[in-house]
Amino acid sequence: MDSQSVAAFVTSTNQVFTTMLSLQVSAGKPYSGCAVPRFENDVSGIIGLSGDVQGMVVLSFPTTTARNAIRAFTGMDMEPSSPDFADAIGELVNMISGAAKAKFEGRTISISCPSVVLGRGHRVTQPSDAFCITIPF
Repeated sequence: MDSQSVAAFVTSTNQVFTTMLSLQVSAGKPYSGCAVPRFENDVSGIIGLSGDVQGMVVLSFPTTTARNAIRAFTGMDMEPSSPDFADAIGELVNMISGAAKAKFEGRTISISCPSVVLGRGHRVTQPSDAFCITIPF
C-alpha cells in the first residue's frame, strides 16, 4: 500500500473521531511487515475491502478505550455485553472505511458489513502472504 493510501486512512480516522466523537486523535508512525500482528486489545471492528483494493480494515481498542469512544459517540455508557456496544464499534469502522474508500479516486472498491470481535488477546488473521500496515493512534 502506498503512502497516499495510508494517508486516506489517517485522514478518515481523524475526520470520524473529530466530527462524530469530538475527540482529537493523532497518528503515530505507520509500520509494516509480512507477519500478521497479534492484537493485544480487547475489541476489534473489522471490515473487508474488495475490488481494486483488497484487504481488511481493523479498528482495535482496549475495552476501556472502546467504552470511552462509544460514550463520546453515542452519549451513553455501554457494557461490552450489550449488542449496541458491538453495533457502535461496527459503525465506527464502517464510517472510517467508507470515508477512506471515497478518497481512492478512480478505483472500484467495495466494503463488507462490519464484524466485531470481543475478547482479550484475540487474533485477527489474514492469508500468510498478506502485507499488513498498522497505523497506531
